[in-house]
Amino acid sequence: MPSSRTTDPPAVVLPRGRWITVLGVLAVVLVGLNLRAGITSAAALFHDLQAVLGYGPLVAAILPSIPTVTFAFAGAATAWLVRRIGVERTILLALIILAAGLAIRAIPSVGMLLVGTVAGMCGIALCNVAMPSFIREHYAHRTSALTGTYTITMSLGATAASALGVPLARQLGSPSLGLAAWSILAAVSVLVFLPLAIAGRPRPRQDAADPVAPAESGGSLLAVLRTRKGLLITGFFTVQALLVYSLISWLPVILISRGMAPANAGIMLGLMQLVTIPATVVLLAMATRPHLLRPAFMVCCVGILLGLCCLILLPVDFSVLSVVLLGLGLTIFPLLLVVISRSGRNAAETTAISTVAQSVGYLVASAGPFGLALLHTRTGGWTGPLWVLFAVAVVQLLLALALTSDGPSGPGRRAGRSPRREVAA
Repeated sequence: MPSSRTTDPPAVVLPRGRWITVLGVLAVVLVGLNLRAGITSAAALFHDLQAVLGYGPLVAAILPSIPTVTFAFAGAATAWLVRRIGVERTILLALIILAAGLAIRAIPSVGMLLVGTVAGMCGIALCNVAMPSFIREHYAHRTSALTGTYTITMSLGATAASALGVPLARQLGSPSLGLAAWSILAAVSVLVFLPLAIAGRPRPRQDAADPVAPAESGGSLLAVLRTRKGLLITGFFTVQALLVYSLISWLPVILISRGMAPANAGIMLGLMQLVTIPATVVLLAMATRPHLLRPAFMVCCVGILLGLCCLILLPVDFSVLSVVLLGLGLTIFPLLLVVISRSGRNAAETTAISTVAQSVGYLVASAGPFGLALLHTRTGGWTGPLWVLFAVAVVQLLLALALTSDGPSGPGRRAGRSPRREVAA
């Protein structure tokens, strides 16, 4: 394996300079705005898209599952791509693919809707994995601040796309054009990131100096799943992704089925995302103190359980209460990023843990949106599917308790295994 890596091109580092620093921060903000806008804008328009394009229940079930399936496979290829062309050029390529994919959805065709969604989600998947590496490489002294900025702008983009998706589509006269309009934001991000990709200069790789190098070794990636914390992080990432993308995909449809206007349902989805912004600030501040990490996780877990109860049991007039509690629950994602960033003995091991958690997690989580749609079709209502999500949220609570049970020194190793074969977690 070492011999194969010697042919890889060297990593890329940006030259120091105020304009590069400022442009890099602006790029982080713009990429964050893009990473959920392409998903939540579609969720708010699923009802109108089905009415205009006339696709059946199968396509309706497949569409919300595309992001998680794509994230699993395209995300797994990111490490390989970063080694070949560098992290900046990987992100630039991802943004180009995202912009092209979203633009293709302007064509009012079921086939183009599916192709464009797959392409766009591939671009998002590459950014999902590459952006934390970009932040860690170039803003190591400000990792927490940039990660917080990144996750908050993700919520802002999701909120704007959710709230404006339906009005924008109606202003343009077509739900397909409403979807494609968000390609403009991706195109602007391409223009901002282009100078960063050009300005990057080679530097010597450090992989050879690291005998573990788990991010680049297939066996070491599997070793992540041999550690207790690696399994817990992967399991937790799976259940939170299943909950997040099931709610993002189907919340507007659920509210519309109960009599809410489509535009208002989109606003409710936007409100759910908006709540995560102040919650992220507060909970990340808690997470910086080890003894408050578990309470921060518990706040999110209890919030999503209460939000689902309200959504199931209360009339649609109380939807604001439901979505506020659900939004609080969705804030668990940046907390999980904190746990991942603190795991592993070095950056390579952290990347390995993140890659395995996202690849396995998103693949399994894709059963959420698809399964909920099939269950809804079979039962003729949303009560049963929502109780299934409630059960998943209970599992998330139990995993959170286990994940935050370890002391500062980290989890114990499994008995009978050599430390050399384990990825530190």
